Amino acid sequence: MNKECRERVNQLLGELENTKLELETIRDEEEEKYENIPESFQNGEQGERLQEIIESLEDAINQIEEAVDSLGEVI
Repeated sequence: MNKECRERVNQLLGELENTKLELETIRDEEEEKYENIPESFQNGEQGERLQEIIESLEDAINQIEEAVDSLGEVI
């Protein structure tokens, strides 16, 4: 891999890291929402939906981490 390609991959790695941080912030906000709703709502439709959102965000974060690791091996 030439220098230009490595630089482009490094730039993309930075963008992925920023995206991951943003998603972690959003996930944390959704977890806080979940924790702050009454327990009766946590067990209801609203709570289930928040849990699904949190799980999806966590999956996306994990996938980005895997991509970062893979790209790190490339460079």
